Amino acid sequence: MIAVVGSLNLDLVAPVPRHPVPGETVLGGDIVEHPGGKGANQAVAAARLGGRVALIGRVGEDDAADVMAAAARAEGVDTAHLTRTPGVPTGRVR
Repeated sequence: MIAVVGSLNLDLVAPVPRHPVPGETVLGGDIVEHPGGKGANQAVAAARLGGRVALIGRVGEDDAADVMAAAARAEGVDTAHLTRTPGVPTGRVR
């Protein structure tokens, strides 16, 4: 069994057609959400390589926590050790 202790974040990504040059504004597309966070990414990678993986981390008590837990479980990661904390949001990265 592999135990990963680390962060879980719901990444917010806006695609752009190209990188802007200094001082230029480039409009982005619709924002999409992707499960991420260093701990979650490592746990998923280890599971994809065939490991039995448990993810230990803390999330809020919100919809983002549900998305993160479901995404990890869908990849075969044991999420029984995720702790939900009332009153705080799950991490999000822009």
